[in-house]
Amino acid sequence: MPTAEPTINSTARRAFIAIQKHLQQKIIGQTDLVDRLLIALLANGHLLVEGAPGLAKTTAIKALAEVIEGDFHRLQFTPDLLPGDLTGTDVYRPETGEFIFQYGPLFHNLVLADEINRAPAKVQSALLEAMGEQQITVGKTTYPLPRPFLVMATQNPIEQEGTYPLPEAQLDRFLMHVAIDYPDPEHENAILKLARQQAKQALNPQDKSFTLPDKLSNEIVNTAQQEIMNIHMTDSVQAYLIQLVLASRDPSAYDKKLAQWVSYGGSPRATIALDSCSRAHAWLAGRDYVSPEDVQAVAFDVLRHRIILSYEAEADGITADKVIQALIQYTPVG
Repeated sequence: MPTAEPTINSTARRAFIAIQKHLQQKIIGQTDLVDRLLIALLANGHLLVEGAPGLAKTTAIKALAEVIEGDFHRLQFTPDLLPGDLTGTDVYRPETGEFIFQYGPLFHNLVLADEINRAPAKVQSALLEAMGEQQITVGKTTYPLPRPFLVMATQNPIEQEGTYPLPEAQLDRFLMHVAIDYPDPEHENAILKLARQQAKQALNPQDKSFTLPDKLSNEIVNTAQQEIMNIHMTDSVQAYLIQLVLASRDPSAYDKKLAQWVSYGGSPRATIALDSCSRAHAWLAGRDYVSPEDVQAVAFDVLRHRIILSYEAEADGITADKVIQALIQYTPVG
């Protein structure tokens, strides 16, 4: 008889599973996006989401904001945006002769950076300290950001006119880069039904068809994050995780052609992200240990934006996903 898998049935996990089911009912056909949002929250990281217009990117973060204790702010990135428009600035008060700090929109728990690549690099760079250290420095004063703090940035892969590519240092601050696609016909049909139900509810506010689950408190989020850090990872799985990131930097030991496609691989931040995301993935699945399958499940989202391809790879139409698939294929497990 096979041994039953260890399970986690804590209060924190039950709360997150309830939120997961609720979000999947509201964000139909984007299961990966829902799961990655929760993993980012659990791993205390940030999310870059890329997809065509109308794929519920904005709806997803707003739906999460409805079921978590904290505040939400949407930032529409435009070419005329200034760094101070994000961080805040010191404002002079003539009546007192003092400078008073005016808090910017980054001082919220959940921040949507909509179409982040439409703002110039100096504005994008204003997010570096906030995302990396969860604080903002203006002048000589450093201000801590609220916890939890999650930035979800979106970018449109279709329209490239008037956009600014994100610098590598900025990309590396994102825990994961999630690429989403159109739903299948079955999910498209369900989306249409949901849109009609929501339209009816908007016309009839007394309709209680949609009920929200209990909100995730900061205490529950903190407890969940602590449970994730206690997830067991064997030495062999940890070695596999590290080897996968090392192979992204120099895959020549596995394939000479693959090495010609990669200019730069994942940084140590990629190793840390792969570790925390693998743990969160296992925890959501109800297991108290990390398996190689957990590592592989999040590897694409963790490494996709951290692998810089060579000109030769781009000329050959090679994508980062193809490189990651090859790395997973070549890197031995255990």
